[in-house]
Formats: sequence, structure tokens, C-alpha cells
Amino acid sequence: MKVFVYGTLKPHKKNYHLYCAGKTIKEEKCWTYGTIYHLSLGYPAMIKSDSKVHGYLLTFPDDKELANLDKLEGYQEGRNPQLNDYQREKITVYDDKNNPIEEKVWAYFMDKEKIDYFQGKLIEVY
Repeated sequence: MKVFVYGTLKPHKKNYHLYCAGKTIKEEKCWTYGTIYHLSLGYPAMIKSDSKVHGYLLTFPDDKELANLDKLEGYQEGRNPQLNDYQREKITVYDDKNNPIEEKVWAYFMDKEKIDYFQGKLIEVY
């Protein structure tokens, strides 16, 4: 199972140690298309756009940790999307040579209305 992370789940950030440390089998720098906002809650959220967001691709040996990540991100599959904090979707990520990584990977997005509600501030370079 592969997940693109761009905030507190990145290596050496606060939630990495709680949710990912010792559980991944590979971690690599990568990027995807999106825009990042810093929320008043103290963490970032991403929306889809033509800009680049740099982060990490975390590879887990199986889907076992996905439920824990969903809980952290306030996502529940099958629930009304308005009740979720983030939405989990499959996306394409790119390596440092701008080559797409073959398979689609999970990522968490927040809709712009929620970002505005949480007083999100655009981060120009991320």
C-alpha cells in the first residue's frame, strides 16, 4: 500500500512517529499536482491544482495501516463527504526526474470550502 504524504506524516514530522515509523518498507521523496494551505488548526491541507506539491511516497507492506491513517485524517469510506475532514483518492506521483511512478497511490485532499472554514492560508512554495 502506497500513500503520498505532504504534512505531519512526512518523515521526522510529529505524526510520522505515531503512524509510520517502523511500519514502512520504503520512503522516497516525490511530488504531485496540488496546492497546499496552512490551516488555523496547525497542519496543512491540499487541493487539486496545476502547481507542484513536494512530499514523500510511503510504502507499507499491506493495507493494515490505512484504517489508522483514515482515522487521523478524519476520513470514513462510504460516509457523506461533507462529514469527512479529508477525502482519500488515488493519484499519480512523480519522481525527482519528473517521471510518473507507475501505480496510483493514496492521498488525502480537503475541499476548498473546508479550507476556508479553517482559515487556510496559501503556501506559495511547498
